[in-house]
Amino acid sequence: MWSSEKLDLNAYLNRIGYTGDTPRPDLATLRKLHRAHVEQVPFENLEIMLGRPVLLDLESLQDKMITRRRGGYCHEQNSLFAAVLERIGYTLTGRAGRVVQGEPDKILPPTHMLLIVEIDGERWLADVGFGSEGPRLPIRLRAGEEVRHGEWSYALDRDADGVWMLRGLRPEGWVDLYSFTEDPAFPPDYFVFNYYVSTHARSPFTRRPVVQVSAMKDRTALLGSRLAVIRPDGTTDEREVSGSELGSVLDEVFGLTLSEEELTVLGERQRTISG
Repeated sequence: MWSSEKLDLNAYLNRIGYTGDTPRPDLATLRKLHRAHVEQVPFENLEIMLGRPVLLDLESLQDKMITRRRGGYCHEQNSLFAAVLERIGYTLTGRAGRVVQGEPDKILPPTHMLLIVEIDGERWLADVGFGSEGPRLPIRLRAGEEVRHGEWSYALDRDADGVWMLRGLRPEGWVDLYSFTEDPAFPPDYFVFNYYVSTHARSPFTRRPVVQVSAMKDRTALLGSRLAVIRPDGTTDEREVSGSELGSVLDEVFGLTLSEEELTVLGERQRTISG
């Protein structure tokens, strides 16, 4: 299903800094893989800003996120993670989610990719591709159960129609992040969703650079030219990032190394947006 026979598992484990026992299809390994991936592989849309297509075949995903140590957004990150889990021996299926992020009256297409993993008769939400507000660890598919991932809290609810909602706790209270149903989604579905997300004028990823990284204590995000560190209590440190320092910020803050030519293109894009 996820082309895992083409995966270089050892290279992936080195990329996320996985150490210890050989990975096994159990909950402890899933938690360790999930946390390491989220912390080491940034969420980013820079290929779109550079005018390049976003490719979802496993060879391209490995070249980008493992060999070149770049990041990606949900379709890239969770497609790679699905191949990793399949290779290790997990039973999993894909889902398509509708992003809400605190705007319940705004109906968006189900373009977010997430995974459901079954372990010992229980199902777990695994999502390494939702960006800085996403879960740091897998979440058991159980309605009404609140969980803490470091300093961050999450919960899953389920309505009368069987629609699941992932919720996150902000300083102002609980906020809906995204919904999903029990209907499975498959790689060809994500090819279609990915094309919309990476090309449509109304997609949030075609308008400005977005780079984010998650930790158990804070979130760091570059949106356009604005760099912010967000803490669980709602306090933030924010500043503008000039074109001349963009390369150093991407490298030192997010671990992304781009060529001078790529940085020039991104700088021009930033100026266009700010103008």
